[in-house]
Amino acid sequence: MGKCEQCIVRQFSSLKALKKEELLRMAECKTSYTIKKGEPIFEEGDVINGIYCVKDGVSKLSKLSENGKDQIVKLVKAGELLGQRSMISDEPANLSAFALEDMEVCFIPKTEVMQFFNENNQFSMNVMRTICDDLKVSDDHMVNMAQKNVKQRLAETLIYLEESFGTHQDGSLHIQLSREELAGMIGTATESCIRLLSELKKSNYIDLIGKKIVLLDKNKLKRIV
Repeated sequence: MGKCEQCIVRQFSSLKALKKEELLRMAECKTSYTIKKGEPIFEEGDVINGIYCVKDGVSKLSKLSENGKDQIVKLVKAGELLGQRSMISDEPANLSAFALEDMEVCFIPKTEVMQFFNENNQFSMNVMRTICDDLKVSDDHMVNMAQKNVKQRLAETLIYLEESFGTHQDGSLHIQLSREELAGMIGTATESCIRLLSELKKSNYIDLIGKKIVLLDKNKLKRIV
């Protein structure tokens, strides 16, 4: 997957603070993986002992509820890191990470990362800022679940998917979630999600092409939110 000092995606994560000699050290100890769509990067309860840098592709971070529902907490794209909170807290992973499409990831062992943490103040600050940002997103998500109805959450999520991950040439959302996964993101039953998508289609807010979703009128969706 190439050398760490030449990798463009590191500029989008805490790794951008590392010096050239640190990047060379990291390149020597990292392990590169190709993760196929649907496969786990790690699962809830795993001891990770390091961090994963996403070089290409998108994964979902999710938590399995007591009733067996898969609640998607966050989508992670190229340039972001996985597992840093568990590594710093020295606890098993609280969430599972599964590939939503074919991915390329690099694993950096905890011993090396913690050495950077102790030697490079800017790197450690970047990691802490990222964790704080994740907590803010979690707070906002909790408020949305409590104060917005399911239709509002669905409209907001569809806008987020387009603005964050883009579209294909046919206008459909690049990230193609199953109806069950989409329901997991907005915290509702799959049947309710399917019904609401049909309502949005009838109102010409969106179009449904098989499993694909096309946003026809984003301004109307924003008014729902």
